Amino acid sequence: MLDTKPLLFRSNTDFPAIRRGKLDILQVNLGYRCNLSCTHCHVNAGPTRTEMMTDETLRDVLRVLDTHQVGTLDLTGGAPELHPQFRALVETARAMDITVIDRCNLTILDEPGQEGLAQFLAQHQVKVVASLPCYSQKNVDAQRGKGVFERSIAGLQQLNAVGYGMADSGLTLDLVYNPGGAFLPPSQQKLEADYKQRLLEDFGIHFNHLLTLTNMPISRFGAVLLSKGLFDEYMQLLRENYSAANLDGVMCRNTVSVDWQGYLYDCDFNQMLNLPIENSSGGRRTLADLLQQSIAGHPIVVADHCYGCTAGQGSSCGGALS
Repeated sequence: MLDTKPLLFRSNTDFPAIRRGKLDILQVNLGYRCNLSCTHCHVNAGPTRTEMMTDETLRDVLRVLDTHQVGTLDLTGGAPELHPQFRALVETARAMDITVIDRCNLTILDEPGQEGLAQFLAQHQVKVVASLPCYSQKNVDAQRGKGVFERSIAGLQQLNAVGYGMADSGLTLDLVYNPGGAFLPPSQQKLEADYKQRLLEDFGIHFNHLLTLTNMPISRFGAVLLSKGLFDEYMQLLRENYSAANLDGVMCRNTVSVDWQGYLYDCDFNQMLNLPIENSSGGRRTLADLLQQSIAGHPIVVADHCYGCTAGQGSSCGGALS
């Protein structure tokens, strides 16, 4: 795997300095194990990864949620559902009246050991954010592997069957689009309309919203860019499409990303580049540190990859910014 960090993290980056606001969302990476190995995956997740959050760190997650009165727990991975304590964590957080997001790859719903997952998510009113990079089988299978599109459609039908994406159910199902190459996402609003029409006509599928995400030039996707000689060209594309209007909405202002070891980052992209939130002595901050003090107002670690979140219509874990 080619390392993109030296190309992205420059002390003289000209990306604007920004600071943190109030902590509203704790995004927790439960581990890098996944049943898929997608080409656009910025965490290099896959079936052979073994990193997994410990029970002690999970307890710190719950303590931070309570101490800072965080409104949303955003669970990611890998496939977060593969963590053995995934369901227990969801149950506890929901009992605390915290909104829980499950970033689901859809195919996990038919994996051995995941029986009843759709019903569990519905029972606890978990918000499902599901990756479906296209409504075309050819494009999805090219990005995520042969047969993934068919399994994803089956997963969406499972979720619809328990009420997700259906009017007045209160069960939110959002889909995520990633470009299939070195280009920016199209208009989120227009693409959402296309997704809704095609998925309903072809498969009878309903969902709430489409979130368009820009591919970040790091990890697996960054390595692909480097291997094809497209890294500099893609970075130039991001720079040329920078929009200052997106700065107020970037996710690092109100979100803390937590890796499987409990270390803190301004976003999950910084996590993959190993750019942690540091304490006054230059050490890494952990969940335990966050129990002792707030980091509101602290400067955010920025580098050239931050242009990915501010290019065009903007990009965050919640989709387009403008």
